[in-house]
Amino acid sequence: MPRRRKPEVLAPAGNLRGLKTAVDFGADAVYCGGKAFGMRSAPKNLSLADFEEGARYAHKRGARVYVTLNVLPRNSEVEAMREYIGQLKDTGIDAMIVTDIGVMMMAHQIAPDIELHVSTQAGVTNYGAAQALYEFGARRVVLAREMDLQAVRDIRARIPDDMDIECFVHGAMCMAFSGRCLFSNYLTGRDGNHGECAQPCRWKYSIVEEKRPGQYYPIEQTAEGAYLFNSQDMCMLDHLDDLIDSGATSLKIEGRSKSAYYIAAMTNAYKIAVNEYMVQRGFESASGEILRPFHDCVVRPDDPDFAEFTDDTVEQNADRAFAGMPGGDMGLEFGGEAVDAAARSAGGSHLDDLSYRARSARRKSNTAEEVLPEGWHHARVRPASHVELPDWLLDEPDKVAHRDYSTGFYYPEHKVTQNTDRSAYFRAWLVVGEVLDWTPDEGGRVTLMSRNKIEAGQEIEFLLPGRAPFAYTVPAGGFRDADGHWVESINNPAHVFSMPCPEPMPHNTAIRSRTKHPTLKAE
Repeated sequence: MPRRRKPEVLAPAGNLRGLKTAVDFGADAVYCGGKAFGMRSAPKNLSLADFEEGARYAHKRGARVYVTLNVLPRNSEVEAMREYIGQLKDTGIDAMIVTDIGVMMMAHQIAPDIELHVSTQAGVTNYGAAQALYEFGARRVVLAREMDLQAVRDIRARIPDDMDIECFVHGAMCMAFSGRCLFSNYLTGRDGNHGECAQPCRWKYSIVEEKRPGQYYPIEQTAEGAYLFNSQDMCMLDHLDDLIDSGATSLKIEGRSKSAYYIAAMTNAYKIAVNEYMVQRGFESASGEILRPFHDCVVRPDDPDFAEFTDDTVEQNADRAFAGMPGGDMGLEFGGEAVDAAARSAGGSHLDDLSYRARSARRKSNTAEEVLPEGWHHARVRPASHVELPDWLLDEPDKVAHRDYSTGFYYPEHKVTQNTDRSAYFRAWLVVGEVLDWTPDEGGRVTLMSRNKIEAGQEIEFLLPGRAPFAYTVPAGGFRDADGHWVESINNPAHVFSMPCPEPMPHNTAIRSRTKHPTLKAE
């Protein structure tokens, strides 16, 4: 597989329109599910004919299409999976995203010319697993979302350069390890590992002691209860440089159940951020001309300057994502010497060196000298200045519906938490219309399908690919309905209207406006 010219922006799509929208707004690749064997059943998903049309559309514009086959199949589904792979291989798609090792081998045999990407569901957390999957034929691993930046560096430094590392950068987080959860299946009969998750982690819960009905423990956040498992959303827009420097080759936006507007806005934001990275780091000119080959900043063990770099904040905070408090080794002994005599008398036991290191790696940061095996070094990166993004770009994630944002587990000192007092989305902006046509008549007019009210004096924005949104104050006296009659305002959803607009606007451009009163609303 040829080396990527630049980091890939990978966008979601729940249907054919979403796929085309993602491509139009700069996605280098789009991932989507078919009518079977995908991890999302809520979207309409794509038929075989949709995949063919979508692949043609994407390839014509230099983008690629990946199909999710990442369920954990039961025995009764194996032959159906085999048949489906045989149908997919002729649609023109570029890769299949798989979890199950049997499905991976099956796809490799039936469709050897299609790339294999290993899903985050597989829970790849180390370079040994990535290397083994590479030898099995995979050309990409989607790392477990629980990995910190140092883990990304360590994997990148020790796997082949032509193996992609895909990392999530934006969207909803799952409370289960790598998304593998039985919670929904147990409570509702809807199997999360077959794309039917009811998201019970977003529900409101209260804890009551059995013999004290009606008396709530302090864990509650309101008088009604608490959303105990409701994880924050991820947003890595202002930290893409750290992730790319650390060896991520594909930047994945979550959201196959999201709207075309969400796909357009977030794909556009992350694509522009990657372009800024390439320019500010000197890989490309502002016009997109290649100045020097792209490469991450990870120092490989066989690099001649491997030992020349000192650690940084990422390495200093490495491995704390799962760690307990330093020193909390429960009285374990190392090398025959008691760590804590009092703790030993309370149940501590003697361990050999190897067992101690294994236990300590789970208990505290394994950057500690006594935990690291001889010869092991965390991968380091060549220092580089922070990539500065314009303020308007950093504001884009707040213009789609979202929960509180975090940086996931990438920075253990600032890791994701949950919002225990609510599960709804913030909504500070609304889509008020979609462009159907633009003409230069009368100084420029746009015909639109209305979604929400537009009135004179209202501040609106047109979301445009590859650039900042076009901000516009709606003038008075310029509205017409579908029959050409003058109207005072646009106040009837799902109807055609026109209004003045001096700038040419492409078909399907989203028109948005700030809400008068930001809301918390289910999506």
